[in-house]
Amino acid sequence: MSAITTHVLDTVLGKPAAGMAVRLERLEGGWIEVVEGEPAERVTDAPCDWVEVAAGLTDADGRCRDLAIDAPAGDYRLSFATGAYFKDRNRLSIYSEIVIAFACDGKGHYHLPLLLSENSYTTYRGS
Repeated sequence: MSAITTHVLDTVLGKPAAGMAVRLERLEGGWIEVVEGEPAERVTDAPCDWVEVAAGLTDADGRCRDLAIDAPAGDYRLSFATGAYFKDRNRLSIYSEIVIAFACDGKGHYHLPLLLSENSYTTYRGS
């Protein structure tokens, strides 16, 4: 099982993005592994839907530390309410929401930071 966490930094201010709403969802259905040759092939197996695993706000350090502590393997997505964050601070952004979709193998820690400004963002797998 995997832990899933995030950390949001407002790169314009050079500070953590505290108070941002974050939602973690898991894809239920949707993919199956077909092993006829090497490597295995992923194919769509409809129907599927995103199911909420956890939701919260980033803390004073811009972190969500407890979104999932024992996530099984699967496809997940983190959604960040960036539009509301900027609006609450009287700033304009082209991004009303940022979504990071990723595959989790159910082993190890998945820390997905978001570096954010009004007109750009970067994400990566952290440690």
